[in-house]
Amino acid sequence: MARELTPHATQRRSTRRLSCRRPPPRRNRRPPRLRPPAKGAAAHSSTASRRRPTHDPTRPRYYTGYPKDLGPSRIIPFTSERQFVQLLHEGRPVVVAFTIKCTYTQHLDKVLEEAAATFYPHIKFVRVECPKYPGFCLTRQKTEYPFLEVFYNPEQAANPGKIVDPSITKYSAKVLPFNYDQSVYGFREYFKKYGFKYSETN
Repeated sequence: MARELTPHATQRRSTRRLSCRRPPPRRNRRPPRLRPPAKGAAAHSSTASRRRPTHDPTRPRYYTGYPKDLGPSRIIPFTSERQFVQLLHEGRPVVVAFTIKCTYTQHLDKVLEEAAATFYPHIKFVRVECPKYPGFCLTRQKTEYPFLEVFYNPEQAANPGKIVDPSITKYSAKVLPFNYDQSVYGFREYFKKYGFKYSETN
């Protein structure tokens, strides 16, 4: 889908309210019923409870893997449409996160930080703070935030050495919705489906 924006699109003001997406609901499971101990097992259960170690709340109950040192952040903050157009002219896919300040965005930020470090420098990740740039976000015609879209210019990717006038503020790019799992695994499967070339950084 080709999209064309004017340089003043980010300066438009709108009274439209931005709403935050709700995280998927958790299933409430009923607690298991406790059966009364059998006769003669009271003394055994009391000694077993004494030997049972208590869980330390400061340590994770399940194995979560070793913490990763991601280094400096690879996410590019959106500052202007001119900067975004120049980024598209580099010919690499650009994953754009349209965000507002809410709990769901905090979870998404952690995923984006890991994904941006994993697929750097072949795929770019951009974060847009929609309250600061409402004009750019409202052109996407979404009502719930945050959400992800992938911008890709195949013509520029075929000619990576082509010189582009920096004064150009219009662009033509394919915009693909991201409807996969929001994780490094989800991004990997998504890039494979659309044939984006990348190499992972450990």
